[in-house]
Amino acid sequence: MPKYVQSICPEPGCGKVITAHMFAEDGKVYMEKTCPEHGYVKDLYWSDVELYLKAERWEFGDGKGLMNPNTECESCPADCGICNQHTSHTSLGNIDLTNRCNLNCPICFANANHTGRVYEPSKEEIMDMLRLYRKEEPVSGRMVQFSGGEPTIHPDFFEIISEAKKVGYSHIQVASNGIKFADPDFTARATEAGLHTIYLQFDGVDDRVYKQTRGRELMKYKEKTLESARRAGIKIVLVPTIVGGVNEDQVGKILLYALENIDVVSGISYQPVALTGRISLEQRTKMRFTLPDLARCIEEQTGITNKNDWYPVSFVSPVSKIISAVRGSETVYISCHPHCSLGTYLFIEQGTGRPIPITRFCDIEGMFEELDRLAVQTAASRFKRFAQMNAFYRIHKYFKKDQAPKGMDFTKFLQTLDGLFDKEAGRGAKDGTYTNKTLLVAGMHFMDNYNYELERVRRCVIHYATPANKIIPFCSYNGGLCHREEIEERYSVSLAEYKERRKQRQT
Repeated sequence: MPKYVQSICPEPGCGKVITAHMFAEDGKVYMEKTCPEHGYVKDLYWSDVELYLKAERWEFGDGKGLMNPNTECESCPADCGICNQHTSHTSLGNIDLTNRCNLNCPICFANANHTGRVYEPSKEEIMDMLRLYRKEEPVSGRMVQFSGGEPTIHPDFFEIISEAKKVGYSHIQVASNGIKFADPDFTARATEAGLHTIYLQFDGVDDRVYKQTRGRELMKYKEKTLESARRAGIKIVLVPTIVGGVNEDQVGKILLYALENIDVVSGISYQPVALTGRISLEQRTKMRFTLPDLARCIEEQTGITNKNDWYPVSFVSPVSKIISAVRGSETVYISCHPHCSLGTYLFIEQGTGRPIPITRFCDIEGMFEELDRLAVQTAASRFKRFAQMNAFYRIHKYFKKDQAPKGMDFTKFLQTLDGLFDKEAGRGAKDGTYTNKTLLVAGMHFMDNYNYELERVRRCVIHYATPANKIIPFCSYNGGLCHREEIEERYSVSLAEYKERRKQRQT
């Protein structure tokens, strides 16, 4: 710092690739850039330079990309596909089931209901997209999320979940506003089909917020969805979109709500709003909410964490490396850019319910550096079992039992980590004897054209499959050149034609 990165012009309709200057000012990180045609723009990138540099320090490099990319790239981000320049495989694969929605939210990046055209792939097209992820090499897609629009209103919703399970996905989740899941029978049927997690839109704990962010009162649907999930035995991740000056006061309340419902809530994925269109500096300054702001708000509003507890989500990649080395085969590897996300794990103390950040009883910096070294050694070893035992012995020293949650020893700590990275193990531990209850608290700041960085696109691990037989990174599908618009235009029909097709199908 300072440094230069590749970005794009934020002017709608331009998108020219230009060089951006990253620099620190008043303890914050800014991006400034100049388009030859549209001029100069400056925007806040991270509100805390110390956290920015910490995230940069604690990452463990690129992934391995795909051995079978879908396209050859000549111009990033125009030639998404996924291309030969992409350095990460899919950690979470999205498939939009429809752009229709039963809400009309003013802050929705999916832009549902605004175009007058309906994008709704057929079940056969969706099956092709599911298989596209599964064909990735060296790591096939294992986690899929159905999104939209509102995916639950797709006419083949339950069949699609069932088919995803049949083709081999170990984790299936749905990004939803919760209106349909408020019906316990609907949730039970989805669970029976194979659903594991509801990725629940959750902007706050009272309807004042929902009237601003979603245009109507929705809290009753959120509460009913939690109860439906509780009865069905599946998990919920709360997904708040945070807008500066609108609902940042809800950040701590959402965390406390999650802890009150820890039996059914497994995580929170805070998403600072991405700002689209032509927006003045004054408006951006008011609305911009960065990942360090998230860490600050949680500390100020709850006292549960402080900024020292937060690390980039890619910080956990040594765990994947050691698992791959022991098994002798590649596993899902979270290799996203260190400035895409920040997170921490809270371990819930049995008996008291007290949330304790993992950093308070574990030297995670020392442990993960050790795991990274051990992964290299284990991969080269012919005696995998011995190497695994050696790893167990060498990382024990980083666990501080006297500061750990009551009832937790090192073995249970490792079992809990196993449950976090192996969904089957985690789901099988419902009685508390194998794992401790945990809550992942994280923020994922999806880019907009004001803070766009091409290196982040190349390392993206959250992807979209499309009917064009291409896989596109999240931040170039919903931002940048916005491939979503191209795909939806190409594969959509007019609302009148859609209604006629539905009518014919029902007769």
